[in-house]
Amino acid sequence: MSKILIIEDEESILMALEDHLTLDGYEVETARDGPSGLRKAGKTSLDLIILDIMLPGMDGFDVCRRLRGEGVETPILMLTAKGQEVDKVLGLELGADDYVTKPFSPRELGARIKAILRRGRPTPATMDTCRFGNVEVDFRKYQATRNGESLEMTKLEFDLLKYLIEHRHEAVSRSDILDHLWDDPASVFPRTVDTHIANLRRKLEDDPAEPRHLIQVRGVGYRFAE
Repeated sequence: MSKILIIEDEESILMALEDHLTLDGYEVETARDGPSGLRKAGKTSLDLIILDIMLPGMDGFDVCRRLRGEGVETPILMLTAKGQEVDKVLGLELGADDYVTKPFSPRELGARIKAILRRGRPTPATMDTCRFGNVEVDFRKYQATRNGESLEMTKLEFDLLKYLIEHRHEAVSRSDILDHLWDDPASVFPRTVDTHIANLRRKLEDDPAEPRHLIQVRGVGYRFAE
């Protein structure tokens, strides 16, 4: 589970960000001013810092400058005001990794966060074949069997299964699945993922009502279990 620190003084924005990121499966810490944000960012093991520019006590630019000066390499996503191009440029020059302009949509913010986190992680090793329980899958040939009998599966079902298996040590959110497997994820309802998971369970699980391999993680999404 990735850990994110949000440094933001506007309570409504802070609460909305915290709720959204928690539902997406992140562990979230918060700070409401520059000095406390700087302390938490320097002492806590983090995967990402979301940093507002306009903060009491110390602005976001100074926080970013101090962190980079102290050797903190945690990725920083800055929140900037609409139309303030100079803020974006200065933030990047000081060591921020990306920025989002207020107001922003949860989908845009989520995509930026995932892109930043992917840069700092090794890409999961891809696989050609897999065996679990009484199921065998050949992802190169798009073929699968259960108890030796051939299964009829769509390409999307193969791709979804492969994605879950390659991320078997993670709880994968619905939005993450949509972003990786759909060409236009914004046009698809997140619950569409549930429908495809249900179809896979009917084909792969001994008891779809009590699945052993395609496990729901409440409030997050799904994970694969051997």
